[in-house]
Amino acid sequence: MTSRQARTLRVEGIILQHTDWGEADRLVTIFTRELGKIRAIAKGVRKPRSRKAGHLEPFTRVSLLLARGRDLFILTQAEASETYPAIREDLVGLGYAAYLVELLSHFTYEEEENPALYRLLANSLARLNHGDEPQRVMHYYEIRLLELVGYRPQLFACAQCEAEIQAEDQYFSATLGGVLCPKCGRHAPGAHPISLDALRYLRHFQRSSYAQAARARISPTIYKEIEILMDFYITHLLEKRLNTPVFLHRMIRERGGSYD
Repeated sequence: MTSRQARTLRVEGIILQHTDWGEADRLVTIFTRELGKIRAIAKGVRKPRSRKAGHLEPFTRVSLLLARGRDLFILTQAEASETYPAIREDLVGLGYAAYLVELLSHFTYEEEENPALYRLLANSLARLNHGDEPQRVMHYYEIRLLELVGYRPQLFACAQCEAEIQAEDQYFSATLGGVLCPKCGRHAPGAHPISLDALRYLRHFQRSSYAQAARARISPTIYKEIEILMDFYITHLLEKRLNTPVFLHRMIRERGGSYD
């Protein structure tokens, strides 16, 4: 019997969200290393004496024991292994964490195993918790997630004529999924301008480890350009805008952030 067929399973996962279910239960959405995204019922977790409640908060990495129900998993044991406390003490940090989770939720399906994507999410939350530059964490995560779910943007050759990209400002086509040379991009419907510096950093993120990417020093202006471009591409892919960027931008403005 395979792990997917077993009646009980022990998995490691990250809590994405939960909603109340019935009088005392919760429906918990979890991204697991072994099964991908799943939903499970945590029975009695809203009762005052429940021991599981504190282990099932969003952005918590947990060890879980699951039983297969008719339609949903039943969560029988939960033990937190990482709570990322620094994220929880900061509203802006929570905003970035919520964005990572929302992005993953929209690009994944239930029980679609992707251990590399699980590691990316866990590592990105750990980096935010450690105090790494959040914009760098976010954009590195975006580039890597898009690659892992099959939407790697073409950044090294024109997505239309396939000519090698030269050292000059370019365009980006969400429809074609990549950079366009000036000749093709100038007349392409909906193509978005991209500066040479922003393109260089996106290329660096795409082909580098996080440790290598972390050495780059990026100005607030370029971060903002990358943010606008990634929002443009992700919105096209999902055919809708995400919710968390609005909250995140409001938190940054209230703090007096300089790159929003």
